[in-house]
Amino acid sequence: MEILLKVFFVRSKEQIFCPCCDGDLKVIGSRHRECIKDTGEKMDLVIRRMRCSNCRKIHHELPDIVVPYKRYRIECIEAVLSEDTKLSVPADESTIKRWRNWFKELVNYLLGCLMSITIRYGRESVEEECHLPKSKLQRIWHYVGDASKWLARVVRPVVNSNLWLHTRSAFPAQ
Repeated sequence: MEILLKVFFVRSKEQIFCPCCDGDLKVIGSRHRECIKDTGEKMDLVIRRMRCSNCRKIHHELPDIVVPYKRYRIECIEAVLSEDTKLSVPADESTIKRWRNWFKELVNYLLGCLMSITIRYGRESVEEECHLPKSKLQRIWHYVGDASKWLARVVRPVVNSNLWLHTRSAFPAQ
C-alpha cells in the first residue's frame, strides 16, 4: 500500500521581525513538520528556520493552520474545544482528552496574554464586556470572536509576542 504525503512549503508574504527584540530575521534553513487534517490525511509542511540578526535567537515560521507542538491542524483542536459536532476529528479519545486538559490548564494564561496584548497595542476587544458570568471559552471569545478560526486568532498574537509556553511533552513530569 502506497501512502502519498503532500508537501507544502510555508512562506509568509509579510515582513517578519523577531518576537523577542524586533530585529531582522534571516533564513538559516528549514525543517519538516507533519500535521494531520480533519480527514485523517497527513500533510508535510516545510517550515523555515530563521535567526535574528540582533539577539541571535532561532524562530520557526508557523502557518495559521497549526498550534505549536500539536500534530493536528488547528480546526481539529478548535472543533473539540468548541464542542463542534459538525466536524469529525480523526483523533482517539486520549488525544481529545489531552487537548481539553491542555486548554483547561492554559486558558487563564491565554486570557492574560490577550489582555496584555490588547493593552500593549491599545486595541479594543471584539465585543463589549458583559458582567454576567461566562465560561472561560466565552471570555476568550470576548477578545477574538467566536467565529470559525478563533483558535488561530488566539495562537498567532500570543506566539508573535513571544508569550507562547513550551508544552511539547504529551506526558506530565512525575
